[in-house]
Parts: sequence; structure tokens; C-alpha cells
Amino acid sequence: MKRILLGTILAGIGALTATATLAQDYPWKPDRPVTIIVPWAAGGSTDQMARIVASELETELKQKFVVVNQPGASGSIGTKNAMEAAKDGYTWAAGAAVDVGTYGVLGLLETGLPDWRMYFAVANVNVISANPSTPYKDFGQLLGDLKTKGDSITVATAGLSSAGHNFMESVRAADPAVKYKHITYNGGAPAVTATVAGETMTAAQLLVEMSEHIKAKRLVPLAVQAEKPVMLDGYGEIPAVTKWLPKMPAPLNYFGIWVHKDAPPAVIQTMDAVWKNKIAKSDALKKYSDSRAALYAPIYGDEARNEAMKMVRYTAWLYHDGGKSKVSPDTLGIKRLE
Repeated sequence: MKRILLGTILAGIGALTATATLAQDYPWKPDRPVTIIVPWAAGGSTDQMARIVASELETELKQKFVVVNQPGASGSIGTKNAMEAAKDGYTWAAGAAVDVGTYGVLGLLETGLPDWRMYFAVANVNVISANPSTPYKDFGQLLGDLKTKGDSITVATAGLSSAGHNFMESVRAADPAVKYKHITYNGGAPAVTATVAGETMTAAQLLVEMSEHIKAKRLVPLAVQAEKPVMLDGYGEIPAVTKWLPKMPAPLNYFGIWVHKDAPPAVIQTMDAVWKNKIAKSDALKKYSDSRAALYAPIYGDEARNEAMKMVRYTAWLYHDGGKSKVSPDTLGIKRLE
């Protein structure tokens, strides 16, 4: 019996040792804290995702990953700081890939997806919700007023290149009679909070940023930008905007972290392996996705860039056709999405 017990203990110690060794058996072993710049205010969708990812990376690489919020200029300030930092793998940016892909079109920052090595965690769904004090209980009611008195209807978003602004411009492209009064904030969380407080009538942002307010009945969800209704755990079904605007596209909006393409090869090799070994099996990210009606999407590298380009192509030309672009997408090699 003692031999069996001793053998079991030794086997357990061996397994723990092997696990510890495996966790550190990567080409890159960061010897100081790694910074992840979130170019939006705390509490929003990017901040939520980045903090879970940072925790998972800390567990795997045995080093601190520090999330720093640097909001401003539709996320381009924080992204610029990450882009201009030393290309040593110790400074990353976070956010929605579509922002990075369209900063050049908007004239905010000279960059694009090819400048970065991308690692995604989730894909998020856009939603428009109303303060309960408004008369809007479904999107059809709001759409009618947007077409007749839109200049007086306030819509809160996180700014020019935000998911909410993209949603509203998609609505306007699908029905040119639509107008709205755009009220911008330094992130999705402040935009949503403003609508909850009654500063604005509606908020167009990501469902992950509104889900808890919706469940608590502080917001009334009107429609999601999706091809079919979305089920929010703890609330129920939210109808798709295509119920009212059948031809409105709904490409996936990928969120994650990224490092400059010129980072050392050992950094990129390590993060590729970590994404496969840890992030692709993350219970924390799965739980987050399920509770907030996001899509768990742990993809990276060429696959991530190719998938993200679908949203970039759609959004870049949406801006251009709507008169919002400073630079034509085709001059940046961004083809129109067929």
C-alpha cells in the first residue's frame, strides 16, 4: 500500500513538474511586465476582453501582462503609441481589428492590418438599445422616427470608427432617408452609461457592453446587427435588424490583441503557440462569450487577418460611400466587399 501511495505521489509530482516545464518551454520568456494598450476607456468591450486575455497570458508565461487604458481619437492614440513603441514584443495594442484596418481611410493613423500580427479572442455583435423612458420598444418604431425626425434623436457611440458608429452608418446606407444626432464618447462603456442615465435616447454599441444593463432592464434592446436573432442569456431573444432592413450586411467584428509585425520572431512563435495551447482552450473566455452573447473566436496569424479583412472591406467602403473617408480605400489596397 505504501509503495502504491508513494508511486502515486511521485507520479503527481512528475506531472506537475512536466506541466510547469511545458508552461515555460517557449522561445520567448518575457523577463519584465508586458503592456497591453487598450485605446478605449475602462469597462468597455475591448477592456473586458483584454483583461481576461492578460490573465490567461500571465498564467501561461509566468509574467505580468499590464492593461493600460489610453483612450482618444477613436482609439487611434493608443494604437499609435503601441505602433511607435520599441519593436521588442513588450508593447501590444488591443481592440477591434476593423478599427486598425480603417484608420487610414479615416485619416486618423497610417496603419493597416498588414502592419500587425493579430491574435483574436472573440467576435462581437452590434446592438442598438433605448433608454426605457423613450417610446421605443422595437427597432421599427425607432427606424420610422429616424426617417422623419432623425436630427432630434440622439445616438451615443464610442466615436467615429466605433462599432456603434459603424452600425448606424450601415442603417443609413440601407435606408438613405435615415438621419441621427451622433453623440460621441471615449469608449463604449461611457456611451452606454450615458444612455442608461438618460443623457442620450439610444446607444449603438456592442452587445457585450450592454448585456448587464439589458438584463437589469436599464436598457431596451431594439435590434442586433446580425443575420438572425441573438439569444442573450438571462434576457431572451433580441431580433435581428434584417427583420426591418433585409439587405443590411452583418460581417463578424473580431476583437483581440496585436503586436507589430517587426517584433522578434521568438515573440511571435511563442504567442502563436500560447494561442493554440492556452487561449483556444480558455474556460474564462468561453464563459465570458456565453454570458455576453459574443462568439468565442480564438484565431491568429494569417487566418485572423483574412477573416478580419471582410469587416474592414465592408466598413472602409461604407465610410467612403457615406462621405466620411479622408482617403479612398482603393488607394490603400482595400477592395470593395462583393
